[in-house]
Amino acid sequence: MRLAEFIRKEMEPILQDWEEFAGTLLHASQMGTTGLRDHARDMLLTIADDLESHQSESEQADKSKGCEPKTGDESWAEVHGGDRQTSGFSVIETVSEFRALRASVVSHWTKDYPTIAGQQLEDLTRFHEAIDQAVAESLEQYATVKEMETRLFGAILVASPDPIHVLDPEGRFVYANKATADLFALAPEAIIGKSSFDLGFPFAPAFQHSIDKVVADQCTQRGKFVHMFPSGQGDRFEYVLAPVLDEHRNTEAIVCTSRDITKQAVAEEKIWHHANHDLLTGLPNRRLFLDRLEQGVNHAKRSGQSIAVLFMDLDGFKEINDSFGHEAGDRLLSEVAERLTHCIRQEDTVSRLGGDEFTVLVTGVKQLKDVERVARTITRELARAIDIGQTSVHISASIGISFYPKDATSPVSLLEAADKAMYQAKKSGSRWMSA
Repeated sequence: MRLAEFIRKEMEPILQDWEEFAGTLLHASQMGTTGLRDHARDMLLTIADDLESHQSESEQADKSKGCEPKTGDESWAEVHGGDRQTSGFSVIETVSEFRALRASVVSHWTKDYPTIAGQQLEDLTRFHEAIDQAVAESLEQYATVKEMETRLFGAILVASPDPIHVLDPEGRFVYANKATADLFALAPEAIIGKSSFDLGFPFAPAFQHSIDKVVADQCTQRGKFVHMFPSGQGDRFEYVLAPVLDEHRNTEAIVCTSRDITKQAVAEEKIWHHANHDLLTGLPNRRLFLDRLEQGVNHAKRSGQSIAVLFMDLDGFKEINDSFGHEAGDRLLSEVAERLTHCIRQEDTVSRLGGDEFTVLVTGVKQLKDVERVARTITRELARAIDIGQTSVHISASIGISFYPKDATSPVSLLEAADKAMYQAKKSGSRWMSA
């Protein structure tokens, strides 16, 4: 199910969560249920419509940075902000509404779909971007008024449970809330006046580059970094940098809000790993091997070097699998995978295509004998007895070799040429044969 459809379908439970949250806000608690729900419903329906709309790559890039172009009409976020100001809401109450909507939708969505990928993951990303865009528009509006800046620095930064800090245009900390100090495991006075370089953060160069972009373009910037702080709270973070403008529309400060995305990142990495690696051996599968092979071909074209593909099939594997069972066969394949990995350099790639078929990509080939040396090493390593439990067996492999650009110039044709050479080697009784 698409997220837009889910939001419309689950509107009532989402709004019930919102109503409970509204009771914790002073000014919201004084409003009627109809007013609260209608406004929240309008927000969600607008986002749902946005999720279903076509979005080009350039539009997606702009929105991910909080730089969606203005249409000339007031956005729903701007209308909402104006309504809340009229109703006496504080800045933190107004921003909290966006956070509550995000939390409610994500909570219901992840409860029904704990593992998401593909279009659902893209929908969730676009949902976060829509909320971030709304927050950015709200912050931009408040930042033009000094009183709003004061409330931003005072109310949001002090009360927020998220790590939030304020930087001057040179990247020095001028404010750090408690969540930031806890994350850095430093007292606030040890942070103020320092830059990310002064604090020794390895992500400082990229972070400073984003700050410079905010100052120059007066546009929200998003980024990510990997770092384990002494507090040990997480090691993957994403951040949003928003400009604070003075009355002359010059950038006088930058507000940074960060979020721990370690669990989300680990989950995405697991999905990617499962999609690109063989479950039994842990080796790259056909998809990842062809991707590495395409990179190797492109590099070889630029550098004028050659690469080689070794396609191998284990001789006698079926007999062993039939005689000792699939568990023994799996042990044998795992041992073969480990031995093949030890036969190649770190910059080369060994993969399992399926069954008892393995491939090796050798890059930076200078002479035929270099690849023959790899084939000879593989043959020697596979000739050693393999323990499959109660007994040991011997196995060999027939190897076909193809070269770029001599035998083929595309990844698929290189693999096919090596495959044909392998069958010729098996037919002739040779250990290996070139295309």
